[in-house]
Amino acid sequence: MHSALAHITTWIFDLDNTLYPASANLFGQIDVRMGEYIARLLDVGPEEARAIQKGFFHSHGTTLSGLMEAHGVEPGEFLDFVHDIDVEVIAEDRARAEAIGALPGRKLVFTNGDAPYARRVLARLGLSESFEAIHDIHACNYVPKPEIASYRAMCATLDIDPESALFAEDMARNLAPAKALGMTTLWIDNGSERGSHEAEPAYIDFETGELGPWLRDMTEAA
Repeated sequence: MHSALAHITTWIFDLDNTLYPASANLFGQIDVRMGEYIARLLDVGPEEARAIQKGFFHSHGTTLSGLMEAHGVEPGEFLDFVHDIDVEVIAEDRARAEAIGALPGRKLVFTNGDAPYARRVLARLGLSESFEAIHDIHACNYVPKPEIASYRAMCATLDIDPESALFAEDMARNLAPAKALGMTTLWIDNGSERGSHEAEPAYIDFETGELGPWLRDMTEAA
């Protein structure tokens, strides 16, 4: 293990656009489903629905949080609808799976999605057996990243010492709370939507365009 990571005993990964390439555009399908849900809920056209969706995403961290606050949306129903997508567009990458498997210590997923969806994606990626736990939006009591309360909840629930944890995420702004708690941070800068928004070197320890090769480099380092 690279000397800068020798203290890491817990490896925490975001799901979407982190454990698979942003080029798969899986979240693009979710975007469409969210627009359809909002259009149906509020009886508006596609353009207005998209504007509402993105407005909530920017102001509340997730579209769901905005819909819950403004319209009393039931989270389970929303998540079931928007995650009803085709995950066949992503594929297993054995080299990436082996690199994750080679990491010493605990491995966890921390996502603003829900666990059933995360398990579908992990199965498709060949990572079903790679992670000890999935800390999802339900476990965060619907307080999403980047709210620091969601990170604290994860640490308390899963007994994580932030000082010995690394968090990998494609959205740079979601690394700031992790760094504030003492975590080592890894930004997956792979061109995902608004991934570079609010990126600041002060809270980014490592940066890469692709997770698998970076992990291999770190674990093979003297």
